[in-house]
Amino acid sequence: MSDGHDPLAPRKPFNARGSLVKRCEQCRMPGLHCICDYRLRVTTRAQFWLITHRIEHYKPTNTGRLIGDCIAHTRVFEWSRTEPDPALLAALADPRFAPCLVFPDDQEDYRHRVVDMAQACDTSRIPVFILLDGTWRQARRMFRRSDYLAELPIVALRTDRLTRYRLRKPASPEHLCTAEVAVELLRHSGDEQGAQVLDDYFTVFNEQYAAARRDAGTPHQSEAAQRLLEKRRAHTS
Repeated sequence: MSDGHDPLAPRKPFNARGSLVKRCEQCRMPGLHCICDYRLRVTTRAQFWLITHRIEHYKPTNTGRLIGDCIAHTRVFEWSRTEPDPALLAALADPRFAPCLVFPDDQEDYRHRVVDMAQACDTSRIPVFILLDGTWRQARRMFRRSDYLAELPIVALRTDRLTRYRLRKPASPEHLCTAEVAVELLRHSGDEQGAQVLDDYFTVFNEQYAAARRDAGTPHQSEAAQRLLEKRRAHTS
């Protein structure tokens, strides 16, 4: 059975703004700002399944792909309202997993489906966080128009974190990007190591992409970058 798209497989070219920039085939960053040397994969108890809007799927500024770079067993599926990926449907029906959809609990009509983090993770099965990977407008459309997600329990992330994502302007500083949501879910579920690795990798991505947009040289290594390099050396020694 296919697990969906391999998050580390070669990616399609990005055919919009920035498509003429020479990019790393793996991390999709502009060549001088490649972040592959900072990539470290860790295994977490909870898995992530990303349902990615087709418009978002190949954008180099998309942060959902950072989760697949860092967190083992991450699965990525392209969203379709009428023709859902058969691999996704099979995964949802697999009794080994306990999937929960991550979404705000701000509407009364689905409030009965909301569970807390303890309920989502207190299971003998493998906890799965399903993330709708797109803009807030896209995610709400995906949520409302995907009948195959209509019975899943919902986890509503509660955090004081404000976004540090620099590459797009959010409607509100409380609106976290996909990678930041995953970091907070790992922290709230007790997986501090996974949260730290992904958060550091997200920081490096932010720094390097911002430098590339300014046409600046490679930025001075931050503490996050140094931590990742040290962990990679320890992992390979």
